[in-house]
Amino acid sequence: MSDHVNDLPEATEHRLEELEHGLFTSDLSVNEFLLVKEAGFHPVGLVMGSSIYHTGIQTRKWSQSQELTKLTEAMYNARELAMTRMEQEATELGADGVVGVRLDVNYYEWGKDAAEFIAVGTAVKAEDGVSRRNKLGKPFTSDLSGQDFWTLSQTGYAPQGLVMGTCVYHIAHRGLGQTLSSTGQNVELPNFTQALYEARELAMTRMQDESTRLGASGVVGVRLEEKSHQWGSHTIEFLALGTAVTKTAEAITLAKPTTIISLDN
Repeated sequence: MSDHVNDLPEATEHRLEELEHGLFTSDLSVNEFLLVKEAGFHPVGLVMGSSIYHTGIQTRKWSQSQELTKLTEAMYNARELAMTRMEQEATELGADGVVGVRLDVNYYEWGKDAAEFIAVGTAVKAEDGVSRRNKLGKPFTSDLSGQDFWTLSQTGYAPQGLVMGTCVYHIAHRGLGQTLSSTGQNVELPNFTQALYEARELAMTRMQDESTRLGASGVVGVRLEEKSHQWGSHTIEFLALGTAVTKTAEAITLAKPTTIISLDN
């Protein structure tokens, strides 16, 4: 095993060795598994990364909307550590990429200021033996479903990486005068509008910056998530996630995938 696995738990070495000898594991559904095969890849193993991260304290003003940069940095770094360890496992398996990536955050009773960040996905390898790693020489990552991954490959695009941008933002409370002045009226609340608008823009811009560093021509499957975690209702994390893609071939007519037989009935 190579040295970069030293950052991973000891049990990882045994699990990855078994996968290197032909056994594979995957969290893809049967339909997704078949469509990933149709796209020219085969799974080599379920890979994951984890980071338990303590988020520090940052003061905020009751009446001021502002980004909480220390918390933004903590939430980003924790996910990046989990993603990097998942990529390490994929690299150890000789994979070209990781599909169906999920990023989760868990909180436990033993530490309200600490959270576990988990990245999980299925490592895949191209069946034609041609490397599909991204321009940074790392396995590509993607949170697309097996169906979307197949469609992407059929239209001449290839995933480069799961890109993300985050912003933890404190939204100012309204003063008594502001609250009374809008009571019983249909009126925009400009302080809330501006705060949420700016926070989402920051998250989106940072996601786009990541895709630019990968040399991507676009980002597909973008979603914006909003979570208060354990900070209270006036402090929210805005997370932008998507799969950065590049054009690799001319667009082609979509072939009909292998017929999938439903066993539900």
